[in-house]
Amino acid sequence: MDIENEDATARLGAMLAGLTRAGDAILLSGPLGAGKSVLARAYLRSLCHAPDMEVPSPTYTLVQPYTVPARACGTDVGAVHHFDLWRLGGPEEVEELGWDDAREGVVLVEWPERLEDLTPPEALFVTLTPLADGKPPGLRRAALRGWADRLTPSVFAAAGLVPAQAPPGGTVAGGMGEQAGLRTSPGPESDT
Repeated sequence: MDIENEDATARLGAMLAGLTRAGDAILLSGPLGAGKSVLARAYLRSLCHAPDMEVPSPTYTLVQPYTVPARACGTDVGAVHHFDLWRLGGPEEVEELGWDDAREGVVLVEWPERLEDLTPPEALFVTLTPLADGKPPGLRRAALRGWADRLTPSVFAAAGLVPAQAPPGGTVAGGMGEQAGLRTSPGPESDT
């Protein structure tokens, strides 16, 4: 999906929060400045039903835990642990941060490449890519892989997001595949 601004990023985060279940892993990849922390912040605020909640980047603390009230999302997902693995050397260091205990709830991971063999196979993989030639400035692309049973066209539509053409070798989400590129649908102020 082409994400034009932070509002569209917040809609994606809210959509993912509404689909979250205990034991989920959401893995955020992309270069520095791609919007991983913005998406993580929007996701956590939506999941906790706390739009003004302070969500510090765990760049230096490495992991930041959050308690999600059961009533906030209609089900008990337990704790959410937001990991930023940028500064780690590998999976041994992730385990020292309490990875196994965190997996009992939900893990939201920036720089998941550092997980290596700890990568949960059932995770939702979200890759954010800035578009250098994008207009408006700050335009980025989000590609999602996983959760094919949850990422349906109606879920995207409710969030104002529309699946785009699938990349070669991928399929569009909607219960039919494992990978989706998405675009935001034009809002009322759009002339397209």
